[in-house]
Amino acid sequence: MGRLTGGDPSLLRRINSAVVLQALRAIDSATLTDLVRDTGLSRPTVEGVIEGLTESGLVVETPAEEGEARRQGRPARRFRFRTEAGHLCGIEIGPHRVSALLSDLGGRLLGSMSREVTVEATADERLGRLREGVADMLKRAGVARSSLRAVGVGSPGIVDADGTVRLSTALPGWTGLPLGERLRRSFRCPVLVENDANTAAVAEHWQGAATDSNDVVFVLAGLSPGAGALIGGRLHRGFGGAAGEIGALHLLGGEASPEEVLSTTGEPLHPLDEEQVARVFALARAGDPGARAAEARFTRRLVHDVTALVLALDPELVVVGGWAAGLDGLLDPLRTELARYCLRPPLVDQSILGEAAIATGALRLALDHVEEELFAVESTVTARR
Repeated sequence: MGRLTGGDPSLLRRINSAVVLQALRAIDSATLTDLVRDTGLSRPTVEGVIEGLTESGLVVETPAEEGEARRQGRPARRFRFRTEAGHLCGIEIGPHRVSALLSDLGGRLLGSMSREVTVEATADERLGRLREGVADMLKRAGVARSSLRAVGVGSPGIVDADGTVRLSTALPGWTGLPLGERLRRSFRCPVLVENDANTAAVAEHWQGAATDSNDVVFVLAGLSPGAGALIGGRLHRGFGGAAGEIGALHLLGGEASPEEVLSTTGEPLHPLDEEQVARVFALARAGDPGARAAEARFTRRLVHDVTALVLALDPELVVVGGWAAGLDGLLDPLRTELARYCLRPPLVDQSILGEAAIATGALRLALDHVEEELFAVESTVTARR
């Protein structure tokens, strides 16, 4: 926040406002006396801050409870943080669907949407489907688009800080797409774009299997697996945003391609898409020998990729999510392999949030942005260094 001096009254007011808002957010409502005690600020300062926050719409005076005035005479004025003063949106953009969650400024869910989209859809078609779905969600929730304070987005690929997708093989026309800029024009508020595995890692740390762990690897298990990592409670993106791209590890040793790994006939699997792979796994469950061998190769590859990342980062916990997370026998081989190679094997668990993980993490991105803006919080999980 910079060096604070007596000649910088605007910064001092912002700090005081953030301190009071933090105190109000922690409880249902508070009197001026409560706020003076909780913040350590003088009463005139608190009164001035409350007046400004009330004018801005972030704070409202709450009515006295019935009977309170009779018991005590004129009751003390009470105030609360207006979580309804703005709204947040978390978006997932994937190969087969676009989805979104809507919340108030406290993170309370108010709506959701999910729309199917074809893998072959162009970037414009995919974004058009997303805009239609979000517009319908806002309408159903009775929320004006202008009340959105921030939008978080989870997208496949390597994402730059400005929201440009530097590289993505999962979606047509996605590499080089200025996704953040395109969506900012639609929503007219800050839009924060993040890699989908990273947002899922943030979600599991916020509301899922990793709420008690600050050193976490989340594996988004799919055709080209990716991973998101939290180190010391902070999202680790790497220097260029490419941390966790474990799907490329097979290229290092000239190993079999995914098309070869998942083949049931000796010929590369074509087309290599989730629908085709799902058929392979269904055949494996039915006992087909070739499909069972393909599933075993896929599992072995994924386990080796995750082990390499764990050896580099030494997390406390590995959480496995994504559509391949439900494969029979995936977690036990992973635990066995990690115990074989790691001095201290991490815990291994399955995602609690499932399909909602990416959109939930994207919502947390938006909430972190608002916390930094309103509450002067600098140590959020997703803040960029």
